[in-house]
Amino acid sequence: MSVTFNFLGVSVLALLLAGYLGQHFLPPPKPRIVGIDLGTTYSCIGVYHAVTGDIQVFADDLHQTIPSMVAFTPDGSKLIGHDALCQAEQYTQNTIYDAKRFIGKTFDEESLRKQAARYPFKVKLKNGMARFEVNSDEVTPEYVGSCIVSELKTTAERNLGFKVNKVVLSVPAEFDEMQRNYTRKAAELAGLEVMRMINEPTAAAMAYGLHKQKGVSNIIVVDMGGGTLDVSLLTVYGGMFQTIAMAGNNHLGGQDINQRLMEYCCDLIFKRYGQLLENPLDLQRVRLAVEEAKINLTTHHSVLLKIPLTSLNVKTMFVEQLTRETFDTLNEELFKKVLQPIQLVLDDVEMSTTDIDEVVLVGGSTRIPRVRRLVADFFNKEPNVEIDPELAVVYGVSIQAGIIGGMWPVQVSAIEIHGRKVRKIQVQ
Repeated sequence: MSVTFNFLGVSVLALLLAGYLGQHFLPPPKPRIVGIDLGTTYSCIGVYHAVTGDIQVFADDLHQTIPSMVAFTPDGSKLIGHDALCQAEQYTQNTIYDAKRFIGKTFDEESLRKQAARYPFKVKLKNGMARFEVNSDEVTPEYVGSCIVSELKTTAERNLGFKVNKVVLSVPAEFDEMQRNYTRKAAELAGLEVMRMINEPTAAAMAYGLHKQKGVSNIIVVDMGGGTLDVSLLTVYGGMFQTIAMAGNNHLGGQDINQRLMEYCCDLIFKRYGQLLENPLDLQRVRLAVEEAKINLTTHHSVLLKIPLTSLNVKTMFVEQLTRETFDTLNEELFKKVLQPIQLVLDDVEMSTTDIDEVVLVGGSTRIPRVRRLVADFFNKEPNVEIDPELAVVYGVSIQAGIIGGMWPVQVSAIEIHGRKVRKIQVQ
């Protein structure tokens, strides 16, 4: 008997030694499962690297995220991401965006009409689901999603140097089974096997390592992207996540902030030159300029707008100094609306701000200093912003992809608990 135990002990030690030597002296295994954040406005892809535990988000040229946008050109080709964005004003009816708002959802004629009224492209109803009309053809939301996923997949393969065929996907916490299945279908159409889907707030919490905390924690995730604001309250214990309350505003995000800046600039141009700006190319120049100005104002107190305009009586350069103070004043009404769904979430479960252990900010619009200050003052604590909020979700799904793929060092996996059905309260 003692010989048997000695043999087992030696075997265990040998395995541990082999693992130690493998981690420190052998080449680390290459990541085979990618993580994708398929967002409403922007999307990105990343991987978890063994040994170092680093997350790599792959860049498409200079950008780590791409617009969730697909343009169908008259010659039958497709432009995806930034290429689609650059020509969006010229071919508005054939450039599809916000497809995630339609994926896997059923509509009646009236509800689809209201939703479609917000977009320049044509949306029709077929068998209770949305279809986009482009170039006398029809495409589904999941097909548009597959084009975006395929572009991300190509970017990852170009960086890794080999093919990838497995993915962990993030989805909004409020997505029902049908929406999740159609999101899965989008990835499958792009040639990827979906190993797991996790909720976006869970992914964001994982990015900050909150799944490894001891004890029970209450976490608020504020996700403000390009088109929507979502607030989720999670209870986390030992890697187990349960969403206990959700609220949001489906019409509040970076696009609304850009629109305020667009209106401000167009009004200045009219006052300065006596002409309305209606030329699509000039409008696109203004749109791109205000997006860049918004981003730069997160780190600078003023930016100089220099926009060439060709559709006025004479060619001119519109020049304007835009300060953060002016930016905040133009958008203060929008910024204060961020607090409404946060309060709704707390009221729904009869909690106060003192019951919240961690506040996590997600989405590019939470980079805005005024938004961060409002949230910090509301909770009387600084929110977690160490990770780029636009990349927090892809960090989380990449970590989960690494765990499923058995990458070192081994981490605690996220387990999502589904208790009572949680409704998402919409700000009216």
